[in-house]
Amino acid sequence: MRSPLKCLFLPLLAAALVLQAAPVGAQRSAGAGAPAAALKQLFEEEWEWTLREFPTFASSLGDRRYNDHLTDVSLAAAARRDEHRRQTLARLSKIDRARLPAADQLNYDLFRKDLENDVEEYRLRLHLMPVTQRGGVQSSDELAELLRFQTVKDYDDWLARLHAFPTYVDQTLEVLREGVRAKMLWPKVTLQRVPAQLDRQLSARTEESGFYKPFRSFPKDIPDAERERLARAGREAVEQSVMPALKKFRDYFVGEYLPASFEQVGAWQWPNGAEAYAFLARRYTTTNMTPEQIHEKGLSEVARIRAEMQKVMTQVGFKGSLKEFFKKLRTDEQFYYKKPEDLLEAYRAVAKRIDPNLVKVFKTLPRQPYGVIPIPDTLAPDTTTAYYQQGSADGTRPGYYYVNLYKPETRPKWEMMALSLHESVPGHHLQIARAMELGEIPKFRRYGGYTAFVEGWGLYAESLGEEMGLYDDPYSKFGQLTYEMWRAVRLVVDTGMHYYKWDRQKAIDYFLDNAAKTELDVTNEIDRYITDPGQALAYKIGELKFKELRARSKVALGDRFDVREFHDLVLGSGAVPLDVLERNVDAWLAENRTIYDPKRPPARAGKK
Repeated sequence: MRSPLKCLFLPLLAAALVLQAAPVGAQRSAGAGAPAAALKQLFEEEWEWTLREFPTFASSLGDRRYNDHLTDVSLAAAARRDEHRRQTLARLSKIDRARLPAADQLNYDLFRKDLENDVEEYRLRLHLMPVTQRGGVQSSDELAELLRFQTVKDYDDWLARLHAFPTYVDQTLEVLREGVRAKMLWPKVTLQRVPAQLDRQLSARTEESGFYKPFRSFPKDIPDAERERLARAGREAVEQSVMPALKKFRDYFVGEYLPASFEQVGAWQWPNGAEAYAFLARRYTTTNMTPEQIHEKGLSEVARIRAEMQKVMTQVGFKGSLKEFFKKLRTDEQFYYKKPEDLLEAYRAVAKRIDPNLVKVFKTLPRQPYGVIPIPDTLAPDTTTAYYQQGSADGTRPGYYYVNLYKPETRPKWEMMALSLHESVPGHHLQIARAMELGEIPKFRRYGGYTAFVEGWGLYAESLGEEMGLYDDPYSKFGQLTYEMWRAVRLVVDTGMHYYKWDRQKAIDYFLDNAAKTELDVTNEIDRYITDPGQALAYKIGELKFKELRARSKVALGDRFDVREFHDLVLGSGAVPLDVLERNVDAWLAENRTIYDPKRPPARAGKK
């Protein structure tokens, strides 16, 4: 899953929609009315503050009140927000947590932790690097894809944003200059992709620009005179405001910023590198695991999955080494489409095949639909194989599973099922859309996120293809193992580069030695980890927790275990930190009157 418009949106920890509930069996505390009311008021006021401060985030949710504003990304705004969060923490501390109902105690704890993380992130100066090869000023036009253009005001609001774009660029330049002074930078090897992205924006004809795209068509009820005015104004705004600002940004980026960037890769080069990376590892995994522990877990998972891969290789009768089998999977033409349109059609066919099989492992399915569409051509060469964009909060935009059609000859058929299970259903779309439909809870949780849960669920969802009867040939099963290996490798290479000071080529080579993904994909993946330290750790750590809790439940319930009930439980509380997820499952097991006890050996389970 990808969080688009990274520099325009409020960071969402994975940009996932989240809902959470109290653990099963939680009881309401007596005399909690006044503190609960104060907490509710605080949540509501802070949510409104968030929407005002991050208007493009508000727009992405379908709230049109701030559609004529861009987010202020200046250094002064960042400092002001940090001070506000500190004051909010002080205000929160005055609410008597002990007098809150159990559900609100969880809300309180999560809200406080999110604020503390935001304060720590600001202290570590991680906000000084708002541009990567995967997003920034050069991808700002993507915002238009998330908006509704139904009225004249919608178009005028977009015009206001186009006119504000030069200010937004100037603010971003201010932040980048401070990043240079503070030595908070990304490496040259990834940033050198950005100028070509800017060139594609600058060389496009006005009518072909993503910034102008809304003005290419209008609803039928907008009069011709207004259409002409808006189209003319849109053309002028793109040519006189947007393009000069992009040119100014490119001149600075190429002339000053890129030369100042690091020659080597890894967060260890920052002044506070070890501390910052340890923080990011904790934040993304929602655990207290150290980089050393995560690295060792990755090595053990890689070894386990390699053994599973050997079994499949034997099954298909391949006589060579695993490395030779990888080469066959990367190069044999039978595994690839030649045309982008054929690849897109095949992805859509895979999605249609998955949908009717969901009832085998789920009781509750979301109502919100999803679509399968291409990643924009401007970003496709420099981004990953696919990603998911959640639907709007107001239900007017479905979820979208974006697939990369660039160089279809490098995108193997055997990975399509596992990838689709992860990004659409039963992965991100099912989990996130269902969370949106769970009911009334604080908005900071509904629209926040925990990457370890969201991405851990996505990886776990890939394994469900087995039970749904979707891995019906050994090559697609090998694709699932390749994707699981991919996430295990992440634990090794992410900690390798950012903590153990591996160079980029060592990370690429380790990836290629252990997974059959193509070199183009591997390179883009490694570059993604370079510019998003710690994020890639969340997938495997989260998936292992889901599998651990499922195994625990199966032992505890024996013949009474129903995977559909288990999935209802873990998704029914929305995305939560992994320790909260574990408490919810243990409470559910206790409520079901099992004799499960974490301190007892599994052999005792099942006896009445």
